[in-house]
Amino acid sequence: MLIACPSCASEYRIDASKVGMEGRSVRCAACRETWFITPADVLAGHEAELAAQTETETDPLADAAWEEATAAVRNATDVPAPKARQSAKPRKPAGKARRAIPGLTPSLAFGLTILAAIPLVCLARTSVVRAVPQTASLFARIGLPVNVRGIEIRDVVAFSNPPEDDSPAELVIEGDLVGVARSDAPVAPLSVEIRDAGGRTIRTFSVSPPRAVLAASETARFRASLPSPPAAGRAVVLRFADGSATRSDAKLATADR
Repeated sequence: MLIACPSCASEYRIDASKVGMEGRSVRCAACRETWFITPADVLAGHEAELAAQTETETDPLADAAWEEATAAVRNATDVPAPKARQSAKPRKPAGKARRAIPGLTPSLAFGLTILAAIPLVCLARTSVVRAVPQTASLFARIGLPVNVRGIEIRDVVAFSNPPEDDSPAELVIEGDLVGVARSDAPVAPLSVEIRDAGGRTIRTFSVSPPRAVLAASETARFRASLPSPPAAGRAVVLRFADGSATRSDAKLATADR
């Protein structure tokens, strides 16, 4: 008859007469598991041998394993109670198991991923702002302003000339446009806002660009004037007039009266 260890599935072919009709506890020679061969198992083994009408010659190696198994039971001082046959335990797949990092929760892992991605986002902030213009103010708050246009407004001054003879008073705004892109950048018209002491816009007018295109690191000076400026004007805000202007375009100057 053929018996199998319920723990490691090692198989032994033995003579059913060696077990006896009352059954027997045996121990696996491979994993040392002990189990009980029931009388029903013995009877099934006898029936299988009769059906084959042959006597199975036992393999010497199997006999040796059987003798070791039965001897282990005879020599054991504490033999566990017989238990029902159970299916072989599934073997774990070969290979090294991944070890979890102690204390690393899913939320902590997500936070570490975000922190690792921040430097990459900062390096590619120009592309990020082009895709999501709302992020321009966020980068500006952390000291990393983004100039998508490729032109900066610098050194803006505003002053007033008093009236002379038949000429009315005049507000003059001057400044520089500097190309900060790596290639040529088109220059849009400028928009000037005059604001009162409370920050409200009371007058707006446009200024033509000094040239159509600025090369990399090139500077162009602009000048604009407004006759008879509003008397309540206290500050001037200068920005590019097209719809793609960002907060970083704006430059504020106080009118010198």
